[in-house]
Amino acid sequence: MTETKPEPASEPERPPFLRRLGIAMGAFFKTLSDPEFAARVDGLRLTLPPAALAAPVAAPVLRSAAPDAALQLLGLLQREARLIDFTQEDVSQYSDADIGAAARVVHEGCCKVLREHFSIAPVRMEPEGSRIRLEAGFDATAIRLSGNVVGTAPFQGSLSHRGWRVTEVRLPRMSESHDASIIAQAEVEL
Repeated sequence: MTETKPEPASEPERPPFLRRLGIAMGAFFKTLSDPEFAARVDGLRLTLPPAALAAPVAAPVLRSAAPDAALQLLGLLQREARLIDFTQEDVSQYSDADIGAAARVVHEGCCKVLREHFSIAPVRMEPEGSRIRLEAGFDATAIRLSGNVVGTAPFQGSLSHRGWRVTEVRLPRMSESHDASIIAQAEVEL
């Protein structure tokens, strides 16, 4: 008589979030009201591998960005492109042609500021629309997944935007006494 080993159980289907929420709520109240069920849950907890019981990952430490560089950039965009003037204007009273003409001036000025003060490169070099594969461990700070995101990497998808990365910043130096919050001085004509 030969002894047969039982077939390993296939991995159970992973329920979606709302189903898991229902399971968790049901288990919570059943654990509170039924001591035998609570003992079984406690036994299950004790049989889990240590990695499953590891303390949750600490939230990242958030740092405050120094506002001076952002204010300086807004000042440059105002000086060269009149960006603040354009965005603060109520454009509903203008025709599309007038808005288009103003947008061309803003666009040219913004391009000038970006060329002079930043080096910018695409995050991905493939043309938009290309099919790409993202392996496990891809840089989630540089690539955002959209659409039907299910499971774990590797992922296959279509590149809808190449992304942009600043590779060099060349903002002018500011004196200690410079008030960066003044992005455009008031003008008084005498």
